[in-house]
Amino acid sequence: PKIKRAGQTCRRVTPSAHGNKFDTAHRKKAVANIFENVNQDALMRLFQKTGDMKAEERVRSIFSYTQDPEETARALMALKQRKKDKFLQIKYSINYLS
Repeated sequence: PKIKRAGQTCRRVTPSAHGNKFDTAHRKKAVANIFENVNQDALMRLFQKTGDMKAEERVRSIFSYTQDPEETARALMALKQRKKDKFLQIKYSINYLS
């Protein structure tokens, strides 16, 4: 069913009342590289505004592997793992001092 809102038409993407079918025909199609048309400076500002202490390194990782999405994913996962390792290191230090 269509829903009208202030000059725009949206489609419901939840199960309809008449069954469990979803209206997904009008969704945007997925792309292989979600950073394809993203401005590098804008992305860094976005990361910085969210408090990311490694915004510059994260953006560098994303844009250095733009041709290989798997390498981009690996680089971002490595950053995430380093953050997790640092957290655990701090946690164990606090427990050791207590």
